[in-house]
Amino acid sequence: MRPPTVTHAAPPASILLYSAARVYLAVAGWKIEGELPPLKKAILIAAPHTSAWDGPHMLAVAWAFRLRLHWLAKHTLFKGWRGPFMRWLGAIPVDRRAPRGLVGEVAERIANADGIILAIAPEGTRQRTEHWKSGFYRIAEAADVPILCGFLDYGRKVGGVGPALVPSGDVRRDMDRIRAFYAEITGLRPDASGVPRLREEDEAAATSYDRDANAAE
Repeated sequence: MRPPTVTHAAPPASILLYSAARVYLAVAGWKIEGELPPLKKAILIAAPHTSAWDGPHMLAVAWAFRLRLHWLAKHTLFKGWRGPFMRWLGAIPVDRRAPRGLVGEVAERIANADGIILAIAPEGTRQRTEHWKSGFYRIAEAADVPILCGFLDYGRKVGGVGPALVPSGDVRRDMDRIRAFYAEITGLRPDASGVPRLREEDEAAATSYDRDANAAE
């Protein structure tokens, strides 16, 4: 387990959270792996997402890195006493009915923050899905921040961070890099994990095929 010094540029977690995370991970038999790059802002991919245990493990791993991690939650979950508690955990309320849409709303929040690492689970569900939701990619593009690969590997009981990439606009190329990283990462329920793929990739491939077919006629 790493020492409690802050070695990254993002908002730090407190010593109390760091200590609690150390105890939690030690009892659970988990270790952390990787190094946080010197980023003040980033979108962190939270994957694979196949179990309700992913949330507590993700927060514990982040706090063990001395990282104050943020994540999105429906605004309706912040009513009454739950609001302060949710915010303490790092949750950010979002309203999908916002005029600018979810991508615009979150990108604006990131732009106005001094520093923030925002975790997003692209699978969007704990059930198997053939496509990841592209929100993480679109938010990173709109906010002009890197994408950081976070992971929970239940096969090795290791959580941590992998490579960071800046969205190039070439979705397939960027997703190829992401797919290569997650190829050996195992969720708690492997049968519920699909291959990281965006629907936009299939649509782009179909458009390219139609264009080539028309040119050949």
